[in-house]
Amino acid sequence: MLDVGVEAGSFDGDFVELFEAGLAAKGEFHCAECGYGVTVQSRLPVCPMCAGSTWEQSSWSPLWRSTAWTL
Repeated sequence: MLDVGVEAGSFDGDFVELFEAGLAAKGEFHCAECGYGVTVQSRLPVCPMCAGSTWEQSSWSPLWRSTAWTL
């Protein structure tokens, strides 16, 4: 297995990049199978809800929550 680290917002494109459990990672991710969310600082875990091993990186913005409530 390749030991490649990722950081939130570090890829471009119109597709969803998937990351495997055990991969060195930093940021917010959601399980590709059940949608469970995690924030990681070291390695992606196996999903504690469904035992899934594939994660999608969350698209997060520091301003998202503040603008979501001012509609």
